[in-house]
Amino acid sequence: MNVLIFGASGMVGQGVMHESLLASDVDNIFVVGRRLLPENNKRVTQIISEDFKNLPHTLDGLAKIDACFFCLGQSSSGMMEKQYRAITFDLTMSAAKALQPNNPDMTFAYVSGAGTDSTENGKSMWARVKGKTENALLKSNFANVYLFRPAIIQPLNGIRSKTMSYRIIHQLMTPLFPLLKHYFPNHILTTRDIGVAMLNTVRLGYKSQILEVKDIANLARQ
Repeated sequence: MNVLIFGASGMVGQGVMHESLLASDVDNIFVVGRRLLPENNKRVTQIISEDFKNLPHTLDGLAKIDACFFCLGQSSSGMMEKQYRAITFDLTMSAAKALQPNNPDMTFAYVSGAGTDSTENGKSMWARVKGKTENALLKSNFANVYLFRPAIIQPLNGIRSKTMSYRIIHQLMTPLFPLLKHYFPNHILTTRDIGVAMLNTVRLGYKSQILEVKDIANLARQ
């Protein structure tokens, strides 16, 4: 398969990239980002877009993509709703609309979050915006759309979050992760779980378009 990854420099995106590179059935990996990643694998093609407002032009003509793994996101901390919506909803839908005409059979997997508000009317700003984004993707014309809602994520294989507060939390929790994962396998996810589960949406599909933590863990094990 040929896959396209947004947000490959982030923690989740790094996990998806890592598992894609390990997968024997992934032929080509296209990565969209604002700057080059230190990745020299011959299967990886990096597409640089310094201004994501130009995504329609950047993605024009990109065809024969089997899956888009959209892992791009940002914390809503300190943001007004309009600003967060531009980063979360507008950017995601701009990419989706640009890809759909040339890739109608694509699987689009989107990283949302546990607690996302599908009604779009709740008190939590980030949850409303994520819910709006999910709902819009579900109405798109891709062959398959899967919405990932992870919660606590353990980074593996040297992967680190770009957010300092998350790095501190992960460092403090490192000794506890194996124990938590053992006793609560359907509540704690790893970057590997998410990466494998995303690839498995293309290989196997899934019974639900919305994947909560338990669903992601289950799909990663298949």
